[in-house]
Amino acid sequence: MKVIITGATGFLGKTIVQNLIALQHDVFTLARDNADITSDLAINIPSLPACDLLIHAAGKAHIVPKTEEEKKDFFDVNVKGTQNLLRGSEASGLPKSFVFISSVAVYGLESGTNIKEDMPLLAKEAYGESKIEAERLVWAWCQKNNVTCTILRLPLLAGSNPPGNLGAMILGIKKGYYFNIAGGKAKKSIVLIDDVANAVLTAASTGGIYNLTDGYNPSFYELSTFIAKQLHKKQPFNMPYFIAKMLAFTGDIIGSKSPINSVKLNKITADLTFDDSKARALLKWAPQPVLKGLKL
Repeated sequence: MKVIITGATGFLGKTIVQNLIALQHDVFTLARDNADITSDLAINIPSLPACDLLIHAAGKAHIVPKTEEEKKDFFDVNVKGTQNLLRGSEASGLPKSFVFISSVAVYGLESGTNIKEDMPLLAKEAYGESKIEAERLVWAWCQKNNVTCTILRLPLLAGSNPPGNLGAMILGIKKGYYFNIAGGKAKKSIVLIDDVANAVLTAASTGGIYNLTDGYNPSFYELSTFIAKQLHKKQPFNMPYFIAKMLAFTGDIIGSKSPINSVKLNKITADLTFDDSKARALLKWAPQPVLKGLKL
């Protein structure tokens, strides 16, 4: 099968490419550089070969925008980039299937448990909003062109050398400055990139919108303890909630220069988990728990 994948040099994209090649598919990579097809989707409509499956894993994430220009970047990359990819695909010949890598950020929630795919999409920050717009573009385009559409909404991704919050946690544990708050009891959904990569082909042929998680949803305490053991580091210490609350109150006064405020504290100490039962039923999704499968 001929497959085009965007974001092929990214954290998840690289793993998907390796998996497809191992299965002997004919893979064309698309990225800004070091790819079979070099294109900046935020600016250009790419010239694409015909393919059976188009996987859109490119996107902007992992930063909190501080200016209007940085907010605009999310929409340029995640929305305009998706639009340009769809236009390029129309010009080259439509794929049979399209897989869009999205995020649980579209729900716009900072707390909740077992959140399902039919929840309203309420994101108000740039990343989540841009992913909502991109999802709607992809879904409408696939319906119009009779292309099987799959949208995978992913939580925190786990794997070797991860970016974002998990990478920051690992670095903090290595350097000895990471700590849990209020016992680290809050549970968060997470999933291994290897399991996501393995699910892509099954999902591509089935179609639909799916949350993918490891199904266990470890707490901060469990995850940080697991990482510390792998790194042969001391168990991260715990900051009592009342101390964190005082620091957060100070942060509310200081503003953006503070590493913590009340909003961040509430987010860190609240459960946020997503239901993957739809994927388990329709895709035979059977992931490893991150606390067993993660290798740093």
